[in-house]
Amino acid sequence: MPASKGLSPQTMTAAPLEAYLGPPALERLLEAHSAWLDHRPGGQRASLKGIVLIAGVLEKVNLERADLSSTNLTDTRLSGANLHAAVCHWANLTGATLMEADLSQAELEEVKAENALLAAANLSESRIVRSCFRHANLRQARLLEVDMGQSEFRDADLWQANLQQAKVFDCNFTEARLEEANLYHATVRCCKLAGMSAPGSNWSTATLQSCELRRADLSGARFDRADLRQSSFWGAVLGGCSFQKARLNGVDMEAADLSRARFHEATTLSTDFRGANLRGAQGFTPSQLSQARTDRDTVLPDGSHGPFLMGSGANRPCRM
Repeated sequence: MPASKGLSPQTMTAAPLEAYLGPPALERLLEAHSAWLDHRPGGQRASLKGIVLIAGVLEKVNLERADLSSTNLTDTRLSGANLHAAVCHWANLTGATLMEADLSQAELEEVKAENALLAAANLSESRIVRSCFRHANLRQARLLEVDMGQSEFRDADLWQANLQQAKVFDCNFTEARLEEANLYHATVRCCKLAGMSAPGSNWSTATLQSCELRRADLSGARFDRADLRQSSFWGAVLGGCSFQKARLNGVDMEAADLSRARFHEATTLSTDFRGANLRGAQGFTPSQLSQARTDRDTVLPDGSHGPFLMGSGANRPCRM
């Protein structure tokens, strides 16, 4: 990679767009940034605006609070890097390796991160807006209290990712993998999660409103005390799920597999169970099922076909 001859310590924070930064200049920039972080004389906050570092090696680099706006880091190795509170607007992280990197409180607006490797990375309290993480690997990533909006996570891998108390609005997780992910007390609104694979995930006390989860696999997931109003689980796999004390008012569960699911004290006003399989479901009272919508294609908890009739006893689960 050619060195940038025109970059001096005085001009490193005002690099031209699409400039290449050679190793000596980069080393000086990092030294000045380290001094700035430590409040030492001669310190200067690092700015890599518009710098091209394609396929670079920056593992464990310390760019805390640095300005990485419009930086091209395609295929760059940044494992273990400290990017805490860094500004990454319009940055290109396509194919970058950020395993165990610290991006907590980072600003990620209009970032390209397709196929990026972010396994075990820390993005807690970061802000992710209008960014693309399609096909990204976020396995076991920490996204606690992340603020996420209008971003793309189609086909992303978030196995065992931790999104506790995350705020997610108008994002696309179609066909994403969230097996055993933790979304405890998260707020998820107006998102696309169709075809998502998330067996064993935890949505307890979460708000999951006006979301599309058609044909998602959520077998064994926990939705205890969750607010799922106006979301669609049409044709979803929900066998063995727990909906205890959940708010299911107006939820579309038509044609869903809800066998062996638990519904103790759930609210079910206008919940659509038409064509759903409720065989062996536990916790239903006659009042709950009478408030919901069932039809002749509904398999009721006792194994009989609907619609549910008061006094029929069909709310009692059969042995499976």
